[in-house]
Amino acid sequence: MSNGDDQSLLDRVEFPSIPREAQNKIAQVQEEFLRAEVEQLRKSVPLLGPIFKKRNEIISLPSVQPDFWVRVFSCAPAEIDEYILPQDAQVLGESLKNVNVERFEVDAEGNGEPRSLRFTFDFKPEENTHFDNAQLVKDFYWRKQIIKTPSGKRRVWEGLVSDPVRINWKKDMDPTKGLLDAACDLFDAEKKKGGDRKKLPEYEALVRKLELAEAEAMKDEDEEEQPEDEDESPVGVSFFSFFGYRGRDISAEQSKEAVKEDDERWVKISKGEEVPEDEDDDEDDDEEDLEALVDDLEDAEIFPDGEELAIALAEDLWTDALKYYVQSFELGDDLEDLDMEELDEMDEDDDEEDDSRPTKKARN
Repeated sequence: MSNGDDQSLLDRVEFPSIPREAQNKIAQVQEEFLRAEVEQLRKSVPLLGPIFKKRNEIISLPSVQPDFWVRVFSCAPAEIDEYILPQDAQVLGESLKNVNVERFEVDAEGNGEPRSLRFTFDFKPEENTHFDNAQLVKDFYWRKQIIKTPSGKRRVWEGLVSDPVRINWKKDMDPTKGLLDAACDLFDAEKKKGGDRKKLPEYEALVRKLELAEAEAMKDEDEEEQPEDEDESPVGVSFFSFFGYRGRDISAEQSKEAVKEDDERWVKISKGEEVPEDEDDDEDDDEEDLEALVDDLEDAEIFPDGEELAIALAEDLWTDALKYYVQSFELGDDLEDLDMEELDEMDEDDDEEDDSRPTKKARN
């Protein structure tokens, strides 16, 4: 063989990069898609309002209302169901009365930020053995942040941020194991004392409580390792920790300035003007740049997947609630069609699967 024949297949394969001209055009079209999707969502809010009102009339029927949302949650997709622990399911099953989702920053004319969300959960206090609140309201605000790193790079972050919501737990009935209370204590201390939150005793207490919770979860998990290609799951994280989610620390004023700057930049791009490109590759960041991108709330976040769960609840469970309600009856019909022998066989199969399935790890 010649020297050329000695090359491995990997060495023979060339991986050309996307031409810079195409990169810019692709980025521009992707931005156009994103802005069109946001505008479409904005205009859909007043359009869908009357339809949701009709749906609420169905949900309010005496024959439907008592167990409507319990049935909906019982058929929730995996990305929601994985956060509902047995104790959470008990709370929802015994006392959940109603759920409402609003894109509350959009007005009747379809103006405003459509990605901000308000969740309202109504409960029956007389049947709730875990907390006294008759209603829990959690607001999520869509915010944007533009970060200039020490090396001069421009980075853009956008997503949902929120304030923690306190729940009045009954004695020894807190499924979050004190994490939600600690998150609310820190938030209250920040408003009262101000200054560097990392110097507050409440911050240290919350971080310590998170470390202990993680250590306990790791201690309790099975010794069998999780496959490398399987994502970590939020095992052990109570659904009610969702009410403690905060996200990044971005004020409305900071977000407004970032949106203005980004819009002005987009106008220039649309006109074909040259603008400095955003750096998307984190691998080239030095230590100072990486530190500039870190938000100090990350170490004190009790529900890191808060944004993902909020979007799943709003865009899936809430929007398709009637579908899940109907499915809950179809599941019951399917079970009725099975005889006892088939049910026993299913139970045996489930037991065998549980024995062979590795225990999921707690999220870091």
